[in-house]
Amino acid sequence: MNLLALCAALFLGGSLLSLVLCERPAWARQASCILAALASFVLLLESSSCLLAGTAYAWAWTGPTALGGFSWSLTPFSALFTALISGLGLVASIYALGYAEEYDSQAGSLGFFYNLFLLGMSLVPAARNVFTFLFCWEVMTLASFFLVILDHEKAEARKAGYLYFVMSQAGTACIFAAFFLLYKSTGSWDFAAFPAAAPGLSPLVKTAVFLFSLIGFGTKAGIVPLHIWLPHAHPAAPSHVSSLMSGAMIKTGIYGLLLVVCSFLGGGPWWWGALVLALGALSSVLGVLYALMENDSKRLLAFSSVENIGIILLGVGAAMIFQSLGQGSLAVLALTAGLFHAINHAVFKGLLFFGAGSVIKSTHTRNMEEMGGLIKRMPVTALCCLIGAMSISALPPLNGFASEWLTYQALLSGFGLSAAGPRVLCLLASAALALTGGLAAACFVKAFGISFLALPRSRHAEDAREASFFEQLGMAILAAACLILGLGSAAVVSILQPIAQALLAGVVSMPAAPASLVPGALLAVMTAAALAAWVAVRLIGGKPRVRTAPTWGCGLPGLSARMEYTATAFSKPFRMLFAFLYQPTREVRQDCTLSPYFPRNIRYSSEITFLIRDRLYQPVIRALLGISYFVRRLQAGSVNLYLAYLSATLTALLLLSVWRSR
Repeated sequence: MNLLALCAALFLGGSLLSLVLCERPAWARQASCILAALASFVLLLESSSCLLAGTAYAWAWTGPTALGGFSWSLTPFSALFTALISGLGLVASIYALGYAEEYDSQAGSLGFFYNLFLLGMSLVPAARNVFTFLFCWEVMTLASFFLVILDHEKAEARKAGYLYFVMSQAGTACIFAAFFLLYKSTGSWDFAAFPAAAPGLSPLVKTAVFLFSLIGFGTKAGIVPLHIWLPHAHPAAPSHVSSLMSGAMIKTGIYGLLLVVCSFLGGGPWWWGALVLALGALSSVLGVLYALMENDSKRLLAFSSVENIGIILLGVGAAMIFQSLGQGSLAVLALTAGLFHAINHAVFKGLLFFGAGSVIKSTHTRNMEEMGGLIKRMPVTALCCLIGAMSISALPPLNGFASEWLTYQALLSGFGLSAAGPRVLCLLASAALALTGGLAAACFVKAFGISFLALPRSRHAEDAREASFFEQLGMAILAAACLILGLGSAAVVSILQPIAQALLAGVVSMPAAPASLVPGALLAVMTAAALAAWVAVRLIGGKPRVRTAPTWGCGLPGLSARMEYTATAFSKPFRMLFAFLYQPTREVRQDCTLSPYFPRNIRYSSEITFLIRDRLYQPVIRALLGISYFVRRLQAGSVNLYLAYLSATLTALLLLSVWRSR
C-alpha cells in the first residue's frame, strides 16, 4: 500500500475514532493524537527520504470528475514543505496528549477536525493537479475554520472564525482564477502541463496569473495588507492548533506562490520581485511593530508571524529580482535563505505557541499583565520559551540567527547590481530587516520578562503549576531543534540549495555555503569566550561567596507586584516613537475625595489605531453594508411584488431580444 494512502487512512481513522469515542473524552483525545502522530511520523519519513535521496512517490485515484481525479506525488520541493508540516504535526500531536485535556468536553469535535486539518494540509504540497490541490486546500481551510470556532459560545471566537472564512474564500477565488487562466492556455488541469505553456503566454496573462497568485496565496500566508484575519484566528484556536496554523499552514501560501511563479511561469520581470520584496519589508516591519504593542500573548505571536512571513518574502522577492537580472548564484542564495527561514519559523514559532498554551492553561489568562514570576513555578516551560525567544530574536547560535544572517547576505549582495532601481530596493530591504531584528528582540524581551520574571501579578499566577510531561516533551523537542538547526545550518543550506536551483530555471551554478554559517568556528569562538570569562571571574573573584539580602525597594518597607514594570510601560517608548503609525489614544480617570492632589483611585488605558483595518477595510465594509441594506428593501415579503419583479425582468429581456434582432 502506498505510504501516502496509509497516512491518509491513519488521519481519517483518527477523525472517525474521535467521533466514536466522544462519550469518553480521554480515550477520544488519546486516540486522535496518537493516530495523528503516527500518520505524521510516517509522512515525515517518506518526505525526508524524498528530500534527501531524491526518490519520488506518487499516488493517484481516478474519480468521477472531468478535472482529472486525485493525483499526488512528492518531489524534493514539495517534500520539503510536507516534511515541515508533518514534522510540526508530529510534535504538536505529542504536545496535545497533555495539553488538549483542557478541551475534553469538546474532544470529539477537536479530534475530528484536527486530523482532517493535518490531512488536508499535509497533502497540499503533494497535489499534482488543480482539482486535487483545491480539494486539499479547502479541507485544510474548513477544518481549521471549525477549530478556530471550537469555543463557538464566545463572540470573539465566532468573529475570528467568520473573518478567517471570508478572507480564505476570497483568497481561494483568486487562486482558482490564476489556475483557470493557465487552464485556458493549456487545455489541461494537470500541473505538469503548465510549465511548457509558460513561454507562449502573453505578458498580460502572465502578470494576471502572478497577481492573482500573490493575492490568493498571500491571503493564506498573512502578508500585509491581507493579514487582518491572522491576529484574530490564531489566538482563538487551541494552542497546538495555533502552532500548526502559524508554523505550517501559512507556509502553504509560500509554497503556492513559489509553485506558480517559479515552476509554472518560470519567473518574470524584475518588478514582480520588487513587489514581493516591498510587501515583505512592509509585513516584517508592521508585523513586529504591532506585536510590540500587544499584551495578549497569543496575539503577540500572531503578529510576529506576519513579521516572519515578511522576512521569508524578503528572500523570495530578492531571488525573483536576481533571477530576472541574470544573477543566478545570488538568486539561489536568496531563495535558500527564504526556504531556510520558513523551516526555522515553523520550529521556533511552534515552540513559542506551545509555551504560551501551557502558560495560559496554568494561569487562565492570555494577558501578560496578569502573569509574572512563572520562572520559579514553571522552570522547564520558562527555559524552552527563553530558547524560542532567543531564536526568534536571531541570537546566535540558534536557528533564527542563521537564516536571517543568510538573508542579510543575500540582500547586501544586491548592492553590486548594475541597475539602480533593484540596488536601492535591496538597500531599503536590508534596512527594514535590520529594524525588524532590533524590534523583534525588544518585543520578546518584553514577552519573556513580563510573563516569567519578577513577582506574580495575579492569584492564578501565584498558583501556577508546571506543564504536563507531554507538553514539556513537545517543547523540549522543538527547543533542541532550534539549537540543532542553528549549529547544523551549513548542512541544511547544502540540502536547500539544489531545491532552490531547481525552482529557478536557467541557474547552472550554486554559491558555496557562506563561511559565517559554518558552525564549528562560531561555536568554538563562543565556547572560548565563555571559558575565558569563567576563568577570569574565578581568578579575580576567588572562591564564590553567597550573600542573601532583600531587594532594595527605594526605601519602602517591601516590594509588591504593583511596583513592577508593566508590558504597557515597556512598550510606551516605542508607542511614542512610532506615534505617526499607532495614532495612540489614552484615557486617565481619577477618583478623588476632597483634593485632586490626593486621588483615591487612578485608571489608565491606552489604545492604538490599526490603520489598515480602519482606513482600508472599514470603508469597504461600510459601503457593502450600505448596498446590502438598500438591496434588502427589495425583499419585502410580498408575493405580488416578486411577481412584478419577474414581469419587469421578462419584459426587459423581450425588448432587448427584439432590439438585437433588428
